[in-house]
Amino acid sequence: MRPVFAFLLLALLCACQMNSANVNTNGEDETDNDFAEFDDDFVDASYDTETAENADSSRGAGRASHIERQEVPKKYVSNDDEEDGLVENDDEFEHFQDEEEFEGYDAGDTMEPPIDQKTEPKLKIPNIPLHFRTHWDSYWMEMLMVAGLLAYFANFFAGKAKNARLAQLWFSTHKALLDENFALVGDDGKVENENPGLIKESESLYTLWCSGRTCCEGMLVELKMIKRQDLVSLVAGLMRPQLDQVHIKIELTRGLMDSFVFAVGSKKTITKIFKEYTDLSKFCSLVSKPEDRYNVPSGFGVLSEIPEATSAILESRVITALNKYQSYIDYLHISDQFSGQIQQEEGNTLKQPETRPVLLAGFNLPKHAEMETIKPLLLLIFYLMERLKVYRMSKEAKAKADKNRLRVEEEFLKSTHAARAEAAAQRREDKRKQEKERVLAEEDPEKQRRWELKEQKRQAKKNAPKMKRLAVKSL
Repeated sequence: MRPVFAFLLLALLCACQMNSANVNTNGEDETDNDFAEFDDDFVDASYDTETAENADSSRGAGRASHIERQEVPKKYVSNDDEEDGLVENDDEFEHFQDEEEFEGYDAGDTMEPPIDQKTEPKLKIPNIPLHFRTHWDSYWMEMLMVAGLLAYFANFFAGKAKNARLAQLWFSTHKALLDENFALVGDDGKVENENPGLIKESESLYTLWCSGRTCCEGMLVELKMIKRQDLVSLVAGLMRPQLDQVHIKIELTRGLMDSFVFAVGSKKTITKIFKEYTDLSKFCSLVSKPEDRYNVPSGFGVLSEIPEATSAILESRVITALNKYQSYIDYLHISDQFSGQIQQEEGNTLKQPETRPVLLAGFNLPKHAEMETIKPLLLLIFYLMERLKVYRMSKEAKAKADKNRLRVEEEFLKSTHAARAEAAAQRREDKRKQEKERVLAEEDPEKQRRWELKEQKRQAKKNAPKMKRLAVKSL
């Protein structure tokens, strides 16, 4: 009896245990199912968002599914028998579907019809004109520039060759005369004269140096041609015509000529050099009516310091040459006080510029390259050199010339007095500074004390009022 009762009790306990296990399993399943439904809703909402994004890129197919899934259903979940509640399962990505959240968003493309993937897209190719055109008139600017460059280079080589030809023609025409009067013609400044002749300074400037003659230290000839190699200069020359010129500068031997300054030439050139050269502006004056006083050609001007010297230079032979070669003679300039052009006063010059006796001349070259026509003008230069060698002024004229030079020197000293005084004061100050540095460097207190007393006496004497001493005779 007892075993049977024990068996029944054991069976009852097992049944109760199995029932309890079934109840727990059912609760867990229900709880798991509730969260499973929530996960399914979350997955559906995420899928809806991704579908909306894909629908924007594909422009059609996904729009319908996006609208269908826009609303999420609400579910009621009962946790237990004692308490019932309403749980609203909102989609956290729902605001992406709300059009009011995005202001200014262009939703016009939502109404576009879906694209059929099977049909090929129709491409519209616009009619764009070709970049290269076969018409040459479209490149008139480029052709004009190329033509201008070709004209410039062609003119450069042609003008360069013509200037060289004219310079060589002048030299060959006058070479025999230069060899007769100078021992060395065409010196290039080297020990051995390798290439005697003209020296090319530029495409329009040629020089020739001659030396080895009495009355002068040397002669420099400059052939200044028109800048034919420069097209711009040629065009400018049409408005202001220019001529090829030869300029001669002869440095006379010191003491060869008497002291006077003189110039003659065309009025335009005389007016120009009167303003440019220092000796002419300080010593000379423009002669009024030179045609009546010196019989020079009309259209010529004369700058003279000593009328006696001017009359001696403009003698009959010179006047004849001036009248015969009036169109070729630009100017003649003789001076014993030549110092070049007037310098701009950049600083106070304390010393007068160095002067030297010179004979300057400027001649125009003939237009048709007839160099034999102007060959006598070089003979005129040699004649003037010999004339200056033998001519002597009277005592009155020399006294007047010396007086003029003394006047110019006094004017220069007056104009530079303040500068010279300042320079002297600066020298004295520098000397005192050197003496002070020397005394301090010796480190001798006695010498330093004596030097300080000496400076104090000097400053007291300098600051003391100046008294005028008067000599009184005793009765």
